Amino acid sequence: MKHAVLIQRLCLALCATLSLSACAPIIIGGAMGGGVLVATDRRTPGTQIEDETIELKGKARMRDEFGDRARVVVNSFNRQVLLTGQVKNEKDRAHAEQVASRLENVKSVLNELEIGLPASLTTISKDTLVTTKVRATLVDSRDLFANAFSITTENGVVFLMGRVTAREAQSATDLVRTISGVRKVVRAFEIITEDELRRVMPPQPAPVEPKKMN
Repeated sequence: MKHAVLIQRLCLALCATLSLSACAPIIIGGAMGGGVLVATDRRTPGTQIEDETIELKGKARMRDEFGDRARVVVNSFNRQVLLTGQVKNEKDRAHAEQVASRLENVKSVLNELEIGLPASLTTISKDTLVTTKVRATLVDSRDLFANAFSITTENGVVFLMGRVTAREAQSATDLVRTISGVRKVVRAFEIITEDELRRVMPPQPAPVEPKKMN
């Protein structure tokens, strides 16, 4: 039974992750807690496209600048760029930040690059598993919308980004800290008010009344 529940959570987590690039709300029906997961992206469609473009151009630029001597991962959410990975020295670290800041439409850069050898495939695989477990935990939460969060894991450090309320930020942080394999949680949220949240959320469908038997 526990194994089946775990598989269900991981499948929903994967669906939520794949829906991050979708412009329209996605409703996933499931039996988890008897509820329905409504996954929405709180960025505008235009901003979503800008973020995808920033990531694609950023990754290409980092490859051109550093080649095999560094591993620079570029993630963008609401035009805030997160840099993770490993570089050889402080000069490369600063240069990577400059490269990212010069990309079109970038609003700010959070430089979390570490100085050292590129992460091994084993470490990268473990980080991918941690990210999947984090996503599954958020999907399973009753008071959070998993699709509102961007998750990046680097050597056991989980970086959380998203447009969320202070309540959601604290709830997500508390949940993620309990997950095995998580060494630390770094928050890079854009905090919005509860009123702002109500404005960006899609209207909820009316409950369906069960048909009466004649």
